[in-house]
Amino acid sequence: MMRASIGIGANLGDAVQTVQAAIAAIAALPDTTLVAASSLYTSAPVDSSGDDYVNAVIQVETGFTAEALLTALQTLENQHGRERPYRNAPRTLDLDMLLYGDQEISSATLQVPHPRMHERAFVLLPLTEIAPETRIPGIGAALYLLESVSDQRIRKLS
Repeated sequence: MMRASIGIGANLGDAVQTVQAAIAAIAALPDTTLVAASSLYTSAPVDSSGDDYVNAVIQVETGFTAEALLTALQTLENQHGRERPYRNAPRTLDLDMLLYGDQEISSATLQVPHPRMHERAFVLLPLTEIAPETRIPGIGAALYLLESVSDQRIRKLS
């Protein structure tokens, strides 16, 4: 079993309901247990336009390999109507594998840790809410990175 951290976001449709449904769907994956789920947050789009996002971060224990978990997450995105018309387009559902244990993975389809997670308040704030001791491999303690994103607008919803 491996602990994985997953970022969840949506800014099209009923984003709150979509994020909550995604949490439940990930928790229901075979050989996967939900360990923790952050509060929901709203944040402005980064490097994009459109409505504010609803975001959360969860941690799961899973028997999936990193690649298999990525495939399962992409399947869930597709089930929620995810389209990729251009980079950083508004999204019905965005699921990002942030961390997979303490592994560093670089393949054609997967980068772990997620390459910009340490630059995003919508990742760091919910992540440190549920796991303040988190270390990002190759970067450092997530808690100490919060100050560097303090200029990004983010608000707790629940």
